[in-house]
Amino acid sequence: AALAAPAPGPGSGGPGPRVYFQSPPGAAGEGPGGADDEGPVRRQGKVTVKYDRKELRKRLNLEEWILEQLTRLYDCQEEEIPELEIDVDELLDMESDDARAARVKELLVDCYKPTEAFISGLLDKIRGMQKLSTPQKK
Repeated sequence: AALAAPAPGPGSGGPGPRVYFQSPPGAAGEGPGGADDEGPVRRQGKVTVKYDRKELRKRLNLEEWILEQLTRLYDCQEEEIPELEIDVDELLDMESDDARAARVKELLVDCYKPTEAFISGLLDKIRGMQKLSTPQKK
């Protein structure tokens, strides 16, 4: 039975990280004799969904900025921030900055510190961003 080659490490010049799926014991594809003596068989899988890395990086930076700002606004550690979800895609779907500002203000209703600077900073940062919807299969 043939075993898949190990994934190339970072900087090895290979195509990048690979995803492997482990076959359950006795599954098809393990070779003519059934189970291998050399341990579980690893089949190479492919990640089928691709996103624009630049947009993902922008989104990650935005989320880190939001967390930092919320810890300041609520004057607490990240784990202690009240449960609230600022959905950037929802904000991007809205018609105007006024609607976006009203939605964020609504989410921060229990914050006792002024939120205007945070809201205007958030609106500035999301301006020009794209929604991160799952790409459609071609």
